[in-house]
Amino acid sequence: MYKTNSIRYRMPAEWEPHKATWLTWPHNPSDWPGKMSSVQKTYAELTQKIAAVEEVNILVNSERDGLRARRYLKQARVDLDNIHFYHIPTNRSWIRDYGPVFIADNRTKKSLKKIMRFRFNGWARYPAHQKDDSVPLELANRLNLKIISAKWKKIPLVLEGGSIDVNGFGTLITTEECLLDQNIQPRNPGITKCELEELFRDLLGITNVIWLNRGIEGDDTHGHIDDICRFVDSGTLVLAMETNKSDLNTSILAENMERLEQVRIENGTRPTVVTLPMPKPIYYKKWRLPASYANFYIANNVVLVPIFNDPADRKALGILSDLFPTRDVIGVCAEDLLIGLGGIHCITLQEPF
Repeated sequence: MYKTNSIRYRMPAEWEPHKATWLTWPHNPSDWPGKMSSVQKTYAELTQKIAAVEEVNILVNSERDGLRARRYLKQARVDLDNIHFYHIPTNRSWIRDYGPVFIADNRTKKSLKKIMRFRFNGWARYPAHQKDDSVPLELANRLNLKIISAKWKKIPLVLEGGSIDVNGFGTLITTEECLLDQNIQPRNPGITKCELEELFRDLLGITNVIWLNRGIEGDDTHGHIDDICRFVDSGTLVLAMETNKSDLNTSILAENMERLEQVRIENGTRPTVVTLPMPKPIYYKKWRLPASYANFYIANNVVLVPIFNDPADRKALGILSDLFPTRDVIGVCAEDLLIGLGGIHCITLQEPF
């Protein structure tokens, strides 16, 4: 990994070794109306697969939720020796976006782990987010980790984990729609692209930012990167692509591909870009849901991929299996989870060593 005198912090890539995975057990029925039991079974299935390869830390909203979680986990035959519960109140279960960003400090001999605290404003869309926003501070206290408050012009900086992806060597990928739109769901009104790039360098060790344009249809986060494009190693990206010309995502994703054809990673080389198919559109009532195979989660020795009972499931799993030859690539049915407008990556958060 790179270390220079001018780069203090580094955000590890998701495929680097994990100490643990963090989850928030689902408790808000408004996210999954009529589907809470099914969604908890999905959580238990995910937990079973992750707990087989690393520790899983689960936030529970109450003692009752903790008992319920244990019941579902036992039914799924989860190795409970690898499970740790933390009673920390939350508004919702999308820990990827409000949870702590774990960073390494390059100026210490052991690259000491710390928490970079970004603020969470409910995606500039939902007013009930104060409990979620407090999670990084609470976990810093529980884990006895130093916390650093990310600020822009002395103002707390808002950033969601699902809006960025990194390769661990200094390149970050994101979308202009999410981070720069000043009118729709603004995170940091008035901030410029250059200011964000400087902040990423100082706070996360990022020396190179790849900017795509927009996210997919149905994404109520307004352009999160983890539904469209992900690093699978330091120089390889997967990009979701739609081949149905009548689909609204076709032009969106094609433009993102055009941008990737012109970019470089931090060492000056072009990244390898591998395309992932998109599943057929999925709707809940009249709303289109943000279904994407790019919303996978990389854990120690396994990659968990959302599948949707779609003909493209097998193709997506095959592509990702080729890209992760040393990990088991496992499909997890995510149709009910998707009703909450998020997927497998959105409900998981890696903690590096």
